[in-house]
Amino acid sequence: MNLLVRVDASIKIGTGHLMRCMALAQAWQNIGGRAIFAIATQATPVEDRLVSEGMDVVHLSVEPGNAEDAIKTANLARQLGATWVVVDGYHFGAEYQRIIKNCGLRLLFIDDYGHAQLYWADLVLNQNIYAHEGLYPNRSPETKLLLGTRYALLRREFCKWQGWTRKILPVARKVLVTLGGSDPDNVTLTVIQGLQRVDVPELEAVVVVGGSNPHYEKLQAAVDASPFPISLERNVTNMPELMAWADVAISAGGSTTWELAFMGLPSLVLVLADNQRAIAEKLGEMGVAVNLGWHEDVYAAEIAQAMKQLLVSSGIRAEMSRHGQELIDGEGTARVLMHLQDQPLRLRSVRQEDCKLLWEWANDPEVRTSAFLSDSIPWQKHIEWFTHKFPDRNCHIFIAIDHQDTPIGQVRFDAQNDEQVEIDVSIEQGKRRSGYGSLLIGMAVQTLFCHTSIKAIHAFIKPDNEASIRAFEKAQFQRLDLETVKGNLALHYLRMRGNG
Repeated sequence: MNLLVRVDASIKIGTGHLMRCMALAQAWQNIGGRAIFAIATQATPVEDRLVSEGMDVVHLSVEPGNAEDAIKTANLARQLGATWVVVDGYHFGAEYQRIIKNCGLRLLFIDDYGHAQLYWADLVLNQNIYAHEGLYPNRSPETKLLLGTRYALLRREFCKWQGWTRKILPVARKVLVTLGGSDPDNVTLTVIQGLQRVDVPELEAVVVVGGSNPHYEKLQAAVDASPFPISLERNVTNMPELMAWADVAISAGGSTTWELAFMGLPSLVLVLADNQRAIAEKLGEMGVAVNLGWHEDVYAAEIAQAMKQLLVSSGIRAEMSRHGQELIDGEGTARVLMHLQDQPLRLRSVRQEDCKLLWEWANDPEVRTSAFLSDSIPWQKHIEWFTHKFPDRNCHIFIAIDHQDTPIGQVRFDAQNDEQVEIDVSIEQGKRRSGYGSLLIGMAVQTLFCHTSIKAIHAFIKPDNEASIRAFEKAQFQRLDLETVKGNLALHYLRMRGNG
């Protein structure tokens, strides 16, 4: 499965387009696919990052966004047998999309403000907080819109921070500064000068800049002259850890704001480009961040004042952290991937808040009848079981959800040893006999084999449970012997790695 991504990065364009495409490419890799980036600009530092992620980079000798660019991109996609073409950038318009589509290719167009006169793409993704259907009145009848922050693309290094809770201190002292990969106007220097005016004891800061930032020497000189510790970091790959370390941040109003919100990091936002205005304004209205406005209108003294107020206001920071994590749940990339895979369901790992749902499903009369121990499960006993299973690395529990994030069912794998597990499956009562069973089993099996070293999956089914038998056989489990499980006759089914 090849995914071709056409995107550019430079001092003028910035790196935001490429980095969000990389998040999608990482998710594509996670399902066993290959990602190839086609780039027409020189962007060595971010290209190095792509290569380090196991992605291929192809350079196009074209004027970015013109018809020749589209034709060469389409030809490359056909040579690769690309499942999808992803295009991201303001220099790609209606004609570019039309050429790609006329070549019989499937196209995902990542957009920010409806800049194209007409949209031919199969999917248009606008992950911004202000995205709405009215931005796309002229589009093909087949074009589907994926709009809003529920589709925010986060890189895979953020995945392990799902559900993390930030500690809010009475006085904040650790500041993260991140103003994009290029920052051609050197707004970072103004921010450093503002921080140096903040009168808070034991203040410290980390300033992150991209490899294409042309002002590194000036910034290093400012950092060296600081009265408090400031670390200048270049081309970092540990942004989640830095965001977890910090108490507050000051950021540009681009895609980084979604990462900060996901991490619950209270932030000051500066607008560095016109396409960031609406984001910063909406984040300010929702209490997710403090909007400082257009960077040319903000001076060091104003930055210092706003930062001081945020550092000493624990209640405000707590509210901002909560609002941010409510806005960005970290599932956006997975939602987009559902559409690229044409899947009606996706799997997510179980969460603490799923405890009651699993109990209700387990006590469904039909589920109890098919179980080998058919007595109903008391709530307290279930809590004890869940408390034990949730952190257990030998137990993998997935919740299947549809495009509306409605829970459909659950799959649980319990390890028998390092190479073998036993599977348990149940479907929401109203969703049974709709073909979800075999699909859910197949997806869960693929996920388990992809991310673990498990070699064999065992299933034990009562002989009269015809629905489960059909589902497992359709999911390419092989029937073995008739056995006795907890005093009941059971059909033994097996699925081996590499089969199916």
